[in-house]
Amino acid sequence: MNYQTLIDAQTLMERIDDPMIQVVDCRFELGNPAYGRECFTKGHLPRSVYAHLEEDLSGPRMPWSGRHPLPDPHALALTLGAFGIGADTQVIAYDDANSMYAARLWWLLRWLGHPRVAVLDGGLSAWQAAGGAMVTEVLTPKTTLFTAHPNDDGQVTADDVAMGLEDQRVLVLDARSAERFAGVIEPMDPRPGHVPGATHHFYGDNLTTNSRFLPADALRSRFTTLLGGFQPDEVISMCGSGVTACHTLLALELAGLPGARLYPGSYSEWCRDSARPVALGP
Repeated sequence: MNYQTLIDAQTLMERIDDPMIQVVDCRFELGNPAYGRECFTKGHLPRSVYAHLEEDLSGPRMPWSGRHPLPDPHALALTLGAFGIGADTQVIAYDDANSMYAARLWWLLRWLGHPRVAVLDGGLSAWQAAGGAMVTEVLTPKTTLFTAHPNDDGQVTADDVAMGLEDQRVLVLDARSAERFAGVIEPMDPRPGHVPGATHHFYGDNLTTNSRFLPADALRSRFTTLLGGFQPDEVISMCGSGVTACHTLLALELAGLPGARLYPGSYSEWCRDSARPVALGP
């Protein structure tokens, strides 16, 4: 097996007993950090382990950082090894939130040099609709060695964003909702609005009405129009805290437009510094 973007529920059902597969449940709610683990205890896909966004897939929050900083590569490697993920493991990530948290794990694994990771298209609802079993047994995988080979070329800093926009060398796509981008509402961060010069692209626009990703040709058509004259490697993806931005990066990969970079700190980091300007409106 070598799935590097998506896997559909039927295919996973047929291969769920493959010992080279590790399924990772990434369910989470920003307003209720205990939600995902509680759901996992009540029922999850067979052979799953649970990854908590803030405990496993993020580093410690600092006064100057965004809400979900990238984890230390060594610490993340230890976590992945404890999940039973080794060099040859096919990882399948899923959630119940339009794949936004699963896409975070997808990006993190690729960042550490592990391309054999895919998101369950349609998430938990697709699995259940296909007749997939749910279990309560908690898997204790055999700890293995995960060797991290982090490649930081796929991420940028706030200064990179600022300079790239000033020189008109980059296209910054913000995956938050239209209301948050415009500054109409801001439930989590200290200042409403968006990075001046950023372009709005709601991550939900990557999906069909049943929470599956749009076909590759449809995604490519939409992104080609959105990018205009920019090349994929001139695109920077951001959101509130670097989570749903990964969803856009996965969609670009599906569209055959790889090479875009992540701004991990995203708006929650940007707006924390009062010297950085913010813009209001669509």
